[in-house]
Amino acid sequence: MPIKRDFGLRLDRQSPAERERLIAYINLKLASMGLPIYSREGTAFVELASDMLENFREKDLLLSDYLPPADRRIQDFLDSYLGDLGMQAKPRLPSNTLVLDRYGMGRELSLPPDRHTYSSPSLTSYRVRNGVLHNPASDRRTTEGVFHVAEDGLPVPPDKKAVPRLAFARILAAAFNPPNELLELPFTAGEERRARTFLSLLLRPTVRPGVHGWCEERAMELRFFAPAPSRPVSISWSPSSGTPATPTSPRTTPPSIRCAGPGRRAA
Repeated sequence: MPIKRDFGLRLDRQSPAERERLIAYINLKLASMGLPIYSREGTAFVELASDMLENFREKDLLLSDYLPPADRRIQDFLDSYLGDLGMQAKPRLPSNTLVLDRYGMGRELSLPPDRHTYSSPSLTSYRVRNGVLHNPASDRRTTEGVFHVAEDGLPVPPDKKAVPRLAFARILAAAFNPPNELLELPFTAGEERRARTFLSLLLRPTVRPGVHGWCEERAMELRFFAPAPSRPVSISWSPSSGTPATPTSPRTTPPSIRCAGPGRRAA
């Protein structure tokens, strides 16, 4: 397991060389998606691999509607769960996102590399010694009365608000279609052309270790989607064994989906 890359263990976060490599890596990922890059640093590999990146982008266009297995399972559930509501456009997971697949990417993307602060309509971010401090423009210190739970599932706790499936579908559709200004990456805020994209992350924490001759290992899929400077839409799928489960599998229950915006939460 690439522990240094994924978890940052034994990684010197204060090292200028490590930071340069991370900025170059982010630029490569942005260029591979056809998005503007940070032009003041970390561009050598982008220029060197320009022809290869162009080829990669053309191949990626052919897969524009493709969803990876984890997303496909969630999308199949949404299509089934919301299929009888008569919506013209059903909520669809983003298929082309900037994947946070390396330790430190989220922190580096939160601010322009040459600045220590960044402000957006939803929050203000500050660079501090141990990372980045985010100060939301509107934040509530309690969850009472702000969680909305869709009906037609498990019983809704009394401290939550029950809403019809149609309300859930509309909230989710709005979360996946934010205005362009919410998609702007702070990383390229100082550029003439700014990158706009969703960020995404997939985690598979183990919820039950496997015991030989007794039980299989079970894991939970946690899928996060976020417009660049905003709070994420998080989707958690039920525990599954090492073999990916399908939404119709008897060992799989519907996912928990939370849509969060500035000062608002929904589940």
